[in-house]
Amino acid sequence: MGVSKQQANKNRQSIITVAEKLFRERGVDAVGLAEITKAAGFTQGCFYNHFESKNALVTAVMNNAMKNGIDRLHEDIEQSKANGMDPIKRQIDWYLSPDHRSDVDSGCPVSTFAGDARRLNTEARKVYAEGIALNLDRLTDAFAGINIKECRKKAIALLSQLAGTLVLSRAIADANPELADEILQDGRRRLLLNLADY
Repeated sequence: MGVSKQQANKNRQSIITVAEKLFRERGVDAVGLAEITKAAGFTQGCFYNHFESKNALVTAVMNNAMKNGIDRLHEDIEQSKANGMDPIKRQIDWYLSPDHRSDVDSGCPVSTFAGDARRLNTEARKVYAEGIALNLDRLTDAFAGINIKECRKKAIALLSQLAGTLVLSRAIADANPELADEILQDGRRRLLLNLADY
């Protein structure tokens, strides 16, 4: 008896979800298909019913992660505006928080996959790049300004500083927690102090 289309889609999404969690925790190259399928509760044969290769899975994971990240950013910006809050300040506060630093499993994929991105297959790299472009579009729109070019420059600077600060702080959080906190706190403080310049 065959699997329904609905169940097949559910199985596919289950593999993507498990793979994303493992890729976020350990990096794409460190995780094999056998581990992914076992963690998802499927056989490797079942895997090939949904994906041609690991590269196809990596691209699907990147699509999923970037879409969810962009949706979250959009919702956060809209919620901030609806509540009369500065969406940029709120984004800085959330992005450079200890909670977000610890949330590798569902935090921003821009910073989480920054180290893996250049080693991904061509399609997955394109998805990652498109995700960054969409993040920049959302941040550009969040800046209150008439000059779109200036807002775009501000968005690029902001995203670069947010992701860079988080990546550095996260990278050394276990080895040197004090320095990791200092990087996170000072990065957030500097961005908030310079908010008027944005």
